[in-house]
Amino acid sequence: MTRLLALRDAIREGMSEEMRRDETVFLMGEEVAEYNGAYKVSKGMLDEFGAKRVIDTPISELGFAGIGVGAAMNGLRPIVEFMTWNFAVLAFDQIVNNAAKTLSQSAGEFNCPIVFRGPSGAAGQLAQQHSQTFESWMANVPGLKVISCIDPYDTKGLIKSAIRDDDPVCMMESETQYGLQGEVPEEEYLVPIGLAAVRREGSDVTLVSFNKMMLPTINAAEELEKEGVSAEVIDLRTIRPLDHKTIVDSVKKTNRLIVIDESWPFAGVSAEIAYEIQKYAFDYLDAPIIRVNAADTSLPYSAPFVEEYLPNPAKIIEAVSQVMYAK
Repeated sequence: MTRLLALRDAIREGMSEEMRRDETVFLMGEEVAEYNGAYKVSKGMLDEFGAKRVIDTPISELGFAGIGVGAAMNGLRPIVEFMTWNFAVLAFDQIVNNAAKTLSQSAGEFNCPIVFRGPSGAAGQLAQQHSQTFESWMANVPGLKVISCIDPYDTKGLIKSAIRDDDPVCMMESETQYGLQGEVPEEEYLVPIGLAAVRREGSDVTLVSFNKMMLPTINAAEELEKEGVSAEVIDLRTIRPLDHKTIVDSVKKTNRLIVIDESWPFAGVSAEIAYEIQKYAFDYLDAPIIRVNAADTSLPYSAPFVEEYLPNPAKIIEAVSQVMYAK
């Protein structure tokens, strides 16, 4: 049996199921308890689990991230919510220098089973300091696993897998898509970390994206179909470890690749994918790989600039016309 669940409800359901299953799991972060979460992701969890397992923190990301790392090293499984990953920049010392390195620094003596989660990316007119994407930042660090998705089914299954994982996991969500609904089974299930999903089968071009950029990517694929172009759409779901095999298999079929990535173009996820494909599938390419990224600048506040800054269906379709040599 399945039912429609909003993204926020799927996340909450996944966390709650794991907290019922394992008493070492707890949630901490700004406004997660009394206020039911800044985006109402943790609504009702304080009532069910109590103040010892759903913990409001001060506005001190470095401090409570450090508490979470220490708790994970001592046998607990914390879920640390950042109100936005933009604020988590303050906690990078704990995430990068402690959580990611605990296992190697201790010669395998200590694991750090912790989940850092919250929204990443642009969310309208929030300007430069609240609109950055952090997938490539975190994926650059050995020792961290990075999840980035918006599909409610995937998100629930992946957060459950992340909580059970013995390594630190960074989960990137989308502030604008917490209300997005999708079919989610009533029975328990897991989605494996490190496996991409083919959302649409196609034969002419491969479109690869993740998180909320899946929305304009799917939209572009539907428009292309009307023009007789068959686009295969791949949702990465996990950034690190990257499932390059699914992309390679698709490119071997379509011979063309477009990567749609909300982050800046330099040294981003799209750049890594382009490298992987030229390494493993160069002889199958009939056209250069094209990346559709955000503009290489900080996000302006003006609404028309926001629209121009981000990838959209028109930009994706234009990129496809280039690799199809339609122009």
